Amino acid sequence: MLLVTTPVCEMYNEETEEFLETKSQVLQLEHSLVSLSKWESKWKKPFLGKGNKTTEESIDYIRCMTITQNVDPRVYMAINNEIIEEVSKYVADSMTATTFSKIDERRINREIVTAEIIYYWMIALDIPFECQKWHLNRLLTLINVCNLKNQPKKKMTPKQLASRNRALNEARRLSAGSAG
Repeated sequence: MLLVTTPVCEMYNEETEEFLETKSQVLQLEHSLVSLSKWESKWKKPFLGKGNKTTEESIDYIRCMTITQNVDPRVYMAINNEIIEEVSKYVADSMTATTFSKIDERRINREIVTAEIIYYWMIALDIPFECQKWHLNRLLTLINVCNLKNQPKKKMTPKQLASRNRALNEARRLSAGSAG
């Protein structure tokens, strides 16, 4: 969870021709599958896509991430670039100690990942729905771990097998004191 404090902000409403002031407010934010799903249902595009988000889309994602109750909607008009940057760092954080080897990273998957795809993965891997409230990167790491653990053991290539056999034979020769 991330806590951000919106600044006091004074704005002019051209329709009513009056000045509005928003109070400073602490917002509790959570980057989760739930917030991703809310954002995608409004914007009708994948959040995890390659394109950059507009300022309006970024502020709206902060609104979708908000778990604080009864927030005045005008508070979101006070969100500045500093808050957006802080939220972006939080969204990018892995939130886990788990890492994957370079071999795992070279698999390229061109599938467009949306909230529904992630829900499908959760169902297919028997991941409980309470995990939809986890930090999204932690959930995606769990999905990746489940996929890796459920894969059959990979067979060695002929080159790897020959290398392993050479090393075993060498170790046996050394322990037996034999030349071959």
